[in-house]
Amino acid sequence: MKSIVILISGRGSNMEAIVKACAAEGWPARIAAVISNRPDAAGLAFAASHGIATAVVDHKAFPDRASFDAELARVIDGYTPDLLVLAGFMRILTPEFTRHYEGRMLNIHPSLLPAFTGLHTHQRALEAGCRFAGATVHFVTAELDHGPIVAQAVAPILAGDDEAALSARVLGLEHRMYPRAVRWFVQDQLRIEGGRVQQLAGESQSFS
Repeated sequence: MKSIVILISGRGSNMEAIVKACAAEGWPARIAAVISNRPDAAGLAFAASHGIATAVVDHKAFPDRASFDAELARVIDGYTPDLLVLAGFMRILTPEFTRHYEGRMLNIHPSLLPAFTGLHTHQRALEAGCRFAGATVHFVTAELDHGPIVAQAVAPILAGDDEAALSARVLGLEHRMYPRAVRWFVQDQLRIEGGRVQQLAGESQSFS
């Protein structure tokens, strides 16, 4: 049985989707804890209501990124996770932190990486005249919004779309894709070779 720790900064809708899928599908895993860098993160209440341990490591209490990351890693490691899942965790992590969890930390980013790393992805896709947008699940590396791609979801950009409409459409896909990617990890169905991720059971790594 694998242990999963999830990091959030806000509502944690992807965290909710993962928690629900883990229970409904009977994964060989448990959600050991949900940790936030914000004391007011709404997702903490959801986790607690489902009997999941919660913790807060407030980034504002630390003088620099390195000291925050060191304390965050200490708290995370108290739950001995096999997998660390970033679900709307809005902090840039130090190379030391990412190395510590190399090969066992997943993130979801709201674009079709490597396009539109960073923030405001949907607005930037609209301004660029893209015909499609989407989201990417990837293993985390020291380079922001890079790392081996586990799965991608593609959504059409429709006439009249604004940032809110496009974001909502992509988020619906995220809620299907991210739990699937996490399940693959806990079932030992992912392998990284030459920077590419293989799904060993032959399931599609594309969603739409």
